[in-house]
Amino acid sequence: MPHVEHTFTAEADKIAFSQKVIYGFGALANNLLGAAIGMMSIVLVTGLKMNPAVVGLLMALPRLTDALTDPLMGFISDHTRSRWGRRKPYIFFGAIFAGLIFALLWQLPSGYSESFYFWYFLLGSILFYLAYTVFATPWVALGYELTPDYHERTRLMGVTNFMGQFAWVGVPWLYAIMQNENLFSDPVEGARSVAIGIGIFVAIIGILPAIYCKERFQSSPEISDQKNDIKESFGEGLKRNVKDFLHGFAITIKFKPFLKLCVATFLVFNGFMLVSAFTSYVIIYYVFGGDQVLGAEYMGWSGTVSAISTFGVIVLVTKLSTRYSKRQLFFFSTGVSIFGFGLKWFCFTPSNPLLLLIPAPFIAFGLGGLFTLMSSMMADVCDLDELNTGERREGMYGSIFWWVVKLGMALALALSGILLNMTGFDIDLAGAQAEKTLFLMRIFDIAIPMVASAIAIWIIVTYDLDEDKANTVRQALEARRNAV
Repeated sequence: MPHVEHTFTAEADKIAFSQKVIYGFGALANNLLGAAIGMMSIVLVTGLKMNPAVVGLLMALPRLTDALTDPLMGFISDHTRSRWGRRKPYIFFGAIFAGLIFALLWQLPSGYSESFYFWYFLLGSILFYLAYTVFATPWVALGYELTPDYHERTRLMGVTNFMGQFAWVGVPWLYAIMQNENLFSDPVEGARSVAIGIGIFVAIIGILPAIYCKERFQSSPEISDQKNDIKESFGEGLKRNVKDFLHGFAITIKFKPFLKLCVATFLVFNGFMLVSAFTSYVIIYYVFGGDQVLGAEYMGWSGTVSAISTFGVIVLVTKLSTRYSKRQLFFFSTGVSIFGFGLKWFCFTPSNPLLLLIPAPFIAFGLGGLFTLMSSMMADVCDLDELNTGERREGMYGSIFWWVVKLGMALALALSGILLNMTGFDIDLAGAQAEKTLFLMRIFDIAIPMVASAIAIWIIVTYDLDEDKANTVRQALEARRNAV
């Protein structure tokens, strides 16, 4: 990668390290909730004997409501005017309710039908994701506005992503904990206890950014001030807000730099997510011949190696961001992860199970680089949008960006169950799965994320919001604000 000349960050634009860490606690809460529900869903198959395709559908359906609730929450946050700011009240109460509902969601009673569990979990998940949205959407938006500096944004997102990765150290072990016969009578009982611990932890750390972080924009500039002076009835105000919401939504989804980031993230992240649960079955039924206890243990070690490697990737990418462009680093990190996925064909082998740990550090480059860089690039996009429209819409941009990610996650979870059924997998056969089944499981596990990541690289080739352009945008915005 050719070296790129960079500007230096002014002292006024720097964020105190303590503030970065506190904002990063929000990432830990956010990642823990999102990762835990996906990892714990395996209990619905192995503990309650639900059909994998039904479980995949159950994971996907609640996320469809995010198509409305995420952008709506982003719009509400962008247009909130309060003494506590636009973001912080929602972060505070959202974290508390998300943690509480998550704990209740997994208090699954024993001895009921698959239909009962489906509806219980579906309705509970919808409530959970509503609370999750109230917390996560304003928290993401807050990060986009904490600093106007091109490089400080990457450093902020590096610390944030670093903090968030602690969730991935623990989450791979959740199934091993729930499966532990010395602790619980069965995985379902284990899920009940684990969920309570996660819920309490999330409620405590999730409120910290709301208490200690500072907002740069207490209200949306210019246009929101004009609207505040309008005297109107409730019906007129509702009609105007709906119109404004639809107008802002339309502008957002048509903005090409934003769309490129969305699609690339969708492909890299959800290519990984599609096979994340799938990999569990490959490890248990191919590498360990159906031994769930030993498979769960190695899943935990593999996840831990991946998480620890991701810490190193985040530090490396953040450090290199002052020498190379964000786009160049995306090519590098995603390319290394493609190599890692390919290694799984050779390293996932029953003859030497320890080899399955080797691909993990390479695969870690994909997500480690992705969210450090994409979140920083999203903040640049928000500035460009303000220059074009006169409004700060971090909430709208962040909500749609993450909704696309979550939609892809929902599709990935749903498709993972369908793909598993397509391989001919039969839970009743345990370790006696057909040879063709195991072959197809391995092919899907490797090929899907490799192809998706390669397409993402091709898309970002045409992304042109580089450092020079971002600095020009910032200068124009500051000149406009000074004039006002």
